[in-house]
Amino acid sequence: MFFISPVADSSLAYSNILAEWLSSAKQNKVYLPDDPFPHAFYLRNSKLKHYKHVFSEGFSKDFRQPCVVFCGHPSLRFGDAVHFIEMWGNNVNNSIIFTEPDFPYLQVLAPFQPLAMKAFYCPIDTSLNYQQANKLIKELKPNVLVIPEAYTKPHPNAPNLFIEQPDKKIITFKCGEIIRLPLKRKLDRVYISYDMAQKLVPRDVGNGITISTITGLLEVKDKVHNIQPCEPSEEKPSGSKMPPPSREEVLKNMKYEYGTLDVDMLKKRLIQDGITNIKVERTGNVVSLQLVNEDTTIKFDDNETHIICGGKQSLRLKLRDTVLKCLQSF
Repeated sequence: MFFISPVADSSLAYSNILAEWLSSAKQNKVYLPDDPFPHAFYLRNSKLKHYKHVFSEGFSKDFRQPCVVFCGHPSLRFGDAVHFIEMWGNNVNNSIIFTEPDFPYLQVLAPFQPLAMKAFYCPIDTSLNYQQANKLIKELKPNVLVIPEAYTKPHPNAPNLFIEQPDKKIITFKCGEIIRLPLKRKLDRVYISYDMAQKLVPRDVGNGITISTITGLLEVKDKVHNIQPCEPSEEKPSGSKMPPPSREEVLKNMKYEYGTLDVDMLKKRLIQDGITNIKVERTGNVVSLQLVNEDTTIKFDDNETHIICGGKQSLRLKLRDTVLKCLQSF
């Protein structure tokens, strides 16, 4: 047996030491000590060999047939699996077994047809089923449970497949819906780039506490906070003799927006940008602008603004700039 993967060595090693994830019988083998899995025995007796790639040193020398090869990628569009499909595909005595549930094997094999080798689809799905999920919820007893709304309703063809309502609070959501979670925290995590971290100079202020000042550009996207350096890249354009702008010049051109968003002004600016067919809806203090032709929604209230545009980064940035133009700045 041959295991071909860049992480083959570490995968086999980790499986022998992560005893807390094993059954009681296998945990006892770890503490004897003994090998919890048979592959360790096969490794010692050279029945199982692992390599990073098919062109790794020693593989062509050790490779023998008939054999079993574990390799990827399950899409058969790249990786070492492509090599073996091309090598073994014309022999009816060979077989390929698909274990990844996220790849339909008939579509995966389509570019290699006609194939004489046999194909078997045996997906190994590691996700929870409804029975396991209900059991886990009863054991953990969460104070708040957040799940898709579809999971709480029985399926018409399988009335037993649904998540049982726990005694505690439950929050459901639909696809694309923005919900508020009852998380009470006063601080948030901010990530600092590698370049900025190198330039920090902490000072001891006593009691084992060190502090450091920092100046950078704070970027908030998808609730992730990142601080990047204000300095532009030191690389100069080809043929340019102008020095890059200083940090002070960059900071001078930065603006800070504030104020209340005017719906009519925003709608007018969107029309000027060529975006038409805009529907405005008001629910309490929440205002929603649906851009029908763009399949995009802008939602905002007194404190937050959300642009939901299905991953269209260029459109999202364009709408962000339009929204910022409707605010005051300093």
